[in-house]
Amino acid sequence: MAKRNSGNPNTPERVSGDTPSQLERYPDPGLPPHRPRLADKDPKAAKRAEKQVSILFIVSIIGTFVFFFGYFGIDIDNNVEALRLQNLMLGLGTAFAMLGIGVGIVHWAKTLMPDHEVVESRKPITKEADRADAEKIVGDILDESGIKRRPLIRNTLLGAMILAPLPAIAIFRDLGPLPGDKLRHTMWDEGVRLTLDPSGTPIRAADVTIGSAVHVIPEGLNEAEHKLEEKAKAVVLLMRLNPEDLSPSEGREDWGYEGIVAYSKICTHVGCPVALYEQQTHHLLCPCHQSTFDLTQECKVIFGPAVRPLPQLPISVDSEGYLVAQSDFTEPVGPSFWERG
Repeated sequence: MAKRNSGNPNTPERVSGDTPSQLERYPDPGLPPHRPRLADKDPKAAKRAEKQVSILFIVSIIGTFVFFFGYFGIDIDNNVEALRLQNLMLGLGTAFAMLGIGVGIVHWAKTLMPDHEVVESRKPITKEADRADAEKIVGDILDESGIKRRPLIRNTLLGAMILAPLPAIAIFRDLGPLPGDKLRHTMWDEGVRLTLDPSGTPIRAADVTIGSAVHVIPEGLNEAEHKLEEKAKAVVLLMRLNPEDLSPSEGREDWGYEGIVAYSKICTHVGCPVALYEQQTHHLLCPCHQSTFDLTQECKVIFGPAVRPLPQLPISVDSEGYLVAQSDFTEPVGPSFWERG
């Protein structure tokens, strides 16, 4: 039975069941015509592209060596300019090491690897057939990449790939507790005076007012052989509260002096400097990840990702009225790591 299409009298009638198929309405356009690249037609252009790829891999290798020179070859002790130069070389070395490999592989794929499209039909899965297909795929990849017949690219790529991960290993090594127990000891010791950072002027207890927060270093730090390394572990925040606001735990009753307490400035999350003090709430804040420590509860963590309180430095006063340490920190300073549980 004939049926007229919706509402348009000019539309021809079509018998039910004669609707054209999707393939007829939307024919497959097929693959676009392949356009050979310059390297496909000109051997000199292919050779030039091979050299360009190899140069990019060599840039990666040079970047890795620049990183290691900055990491091991620059002495940064007591020299801020040397520290800046080291950071610059570490950054540029890592960037070129990664960039050289990435850009080199992309340039290799675009200029030298085959660019034709392939359609492969799905086949039944069998163990022997799968093994044979896998071997064929690997062989095809090696053949199409040209790595067998382009030893310059192969050798420079291998060199870049072997060297590129080494900077990451060197950096990650410094994030842990190695070497030995160096993070468990600082310059603080019995009788070491608390001094202002960075001048090194000793601090009298009478000069510390309620509500103040003072950045402190151990006496003699400025003359230390490895000043920056020692400061990174020993820097302290000194504050004075009303003694009634403090709640020392058993065994810590004498770790402060008339409301004056000292805590490590190094956040126990990832080692950022805890430099913000809220006088009204007695909270110490880390500006990096917002870890918050309550000074009235022995710097207990009350917010943020840190999992340990800030280590407290036991202090007292010497015969001249200067603040001094009773001992070193009783626990490791800085970020938590696997040994601490």
